[in-house]
Amino acid sequence: MNQAAEARSQAPEVGFSRRLLGPFHITGVFWFKFHHWGISILPSWAMGIFVVLFTTFFFLVLRRIRRAIASNLEAALGPCSWWQRQVRIYRSMWNFAWCLTESYEQKTTDRPLTVTVEGDEGLEDLHRDGQGFVLVTAHVGHWEVGALRSPRYKGWQVHVVREEEMDPKAQEFVLKLYENRGDDRVKMYFSPHATNVGVTLLAALRRGEIVALQGDRPPSGGRTVTAELFGRPIELPVGPVSLGRAAEVPLVPSFVFRAGRSRSRVVFRPPIQVAHTKNRQEDLQEAVQKVVAEVEAAILEAPYQWFCFRELWPGK
Repeated sequence: MNQAAEARSQAPEVGFSRRLLGPFHITGVFWFKFHHWGISILPSWAMGIFVVLFTTFFFLVLRRIRRAIASNLEAALGPCSWWQRQVRIYRSMWNFAWCLTESYEQKTTDRPLTVTVEGDEGLEDLHRDGQGFVLVTAHVGHWEVGALRSPRYKGWQVHVVREEEMDPKAQEFVLKLYENRGDDRVKMYFSPHATNVGVTLLAALRRGEIVALQGDRPPSGGRTVTAELFGRPIELPVGPVSLGRAAEVPLVPSFVFRAGRSRSRVVFRPPIQVAHTKNRQEDLQEAVQKVVAEVEAAILEAPYQWFCFRELWPGK
């Protein structure tokens, strides 16, 4: 196993531009607040114009991210012409803008979000038996909206682990948005590899509660394992499978696809049981590869809703 610090992050590349622009960099707090402000003052019918303007602006200025999107999608979809690459990039940015906009709408307005659910027949049985589980998702579609936000799961205690924002002020802003919603059933954490958080999550699972983790992106400082995505090596976090093994609970892959204006389609996949043999490393490796197989299938189902903004396989 490797340290995630040695692995290539999937967040946007930063460097001199971030030092120069500070809060006005794409990862800075200015864009978080500006987007939120626009959502809070504009009517619903104006969101389409808002999204097109922002998508076009960032499409023109974010050269590295354009290259990363095109490269990653080539691994998933195969090579294409220059013009087709531009369409792929724009569609990905357009979908990201919509998903982020509708996420802010859920946090700050009373605009409804229609949610349809597939494959959750066994979840209520798990919860009814008092068994917790690890909900494993990926940066696909409406991932920020959450798979268990439907009223159908009212009363379920969910612990959501979110990767840290690059700008501490942006992270503080995001955390306040969640806190202002007043949803006591959702607890937010930003340090998935901190010892105290790991102990808290393990205790929650043993109480029969749910822990939601990202399975496709290693947090800085977390341990990773090498798996294969689209036949290419990739470093993925070992945290979700390690936690499931320690608590002896299943992993439930889940993906929230954007299905139209203010519409989400939540898909739960069959639970993954982490083996508990004498060879811990083999157990974790096998489980991670099962998770990445589900992530790969989700990406292929909605490739332009895969939000990975750093080139995963440079030079390929």
